[in-house]
Amino acid sequence: MRLTPEAIAIIVETVKSRLGDEAQVRLFGSRLDDNAKGGDIDLHVSVSKPLPEWVWESAQLAAKLERLLDGRKVDVRLMDASQEAQPIDRIALQEGVLLC
Repeated sequence: MRLTPEAIAIIVETVKSRLGDEAQVRLFGSRLDDNAKGGDIDLHVSVSKPLPEWVWESAQLAAKLERLLDGRKVDVRLMDASQEAQPIDRIALQEGVLLC
């Protein structure tokens, strides 16, 4: 996994502060490959409550994380209780690494 402990702590703290302690964050995609170079940070965030503005919240979370992680590109897929799982969700849940 190509994330520093400091980056993981920033991600976890930011997600928990915005979405609560029950939020789960998984890293998936190219950052799981230790032999790869570069690439964005793909995060799957799931919460057990419905979020009326989940698209807006996802964009805000990605923007904040990009600022805190020195401009690294961050993609956030936010899945709340009101959504049906999409193929990207199944991939992230099966292959992703749980950060919190």
